[in-house]
Amino acid sequence: MHHPKENPWQITGEKAVYDNPWINVTEYQVINPSGNPGIYGKIRFKNLAIGVLPLDEELNTYLVGQYRFPLNQYSWEIPEGGGPEGTDPLASAQRELLEETGLKANSWTEIQRLHLSNSVSDELSIIYLARDLKQFEAEPEDTEQLIVNKVPFAKAYEMVCDGTITDSITVAAVLKVQIMILEGKL
Repeated sequence: MHHPKENPWQITGEKAVYDNPWINVTEYQVINPSGNPGIYGKIRFKNLAIGVLPLDEELNTYLVGQYRFPLNQYSWEIPEGGGPEGTDPLASAQRELLEETGLKANSWTEIQRLHLSNSVSDELSIIYLARDLKQFEAEPEDTEQLIVNKVPFAKAYEMVCDGTITDSITVAAVLKVQIMILEGKL
């Protein structure tokens, strides 16, 4: 596919609006692609978004349920969290899987990278498939009140298709793994 190489946006000014250990919000004064002045807000995430789809030999996966503060609702997801800048994303994935489920995996495959909300943020997600699983003790953070359910992968796929699962990292991971199964790659 052909796409322009030059950025049509011109930045004429910027100011930091908000900053904490996890995000930074900047407001930019811009000349937009049509040549008109305007503003644009950008959220910069200070961590990578990491997702892990654990899959055992019987094609079961593990979903983590928790109440999500920004949504004000309960959410079922694959194990996921933040990978600090400068940290190997795979090490962050291994930590998140153990922390949330108590699982360790001997086989890891990066299966997807995606930008989670590219109209307002630069947040990048890396998703891994974890295989050859062993159970240990979970180590949740004090901000996490988690329920972990082992479910057939087909059930997770059904939950994505019927809209029960709405988390974008989980949706992408489940759809990618379903394609891998259909293509005989798993």
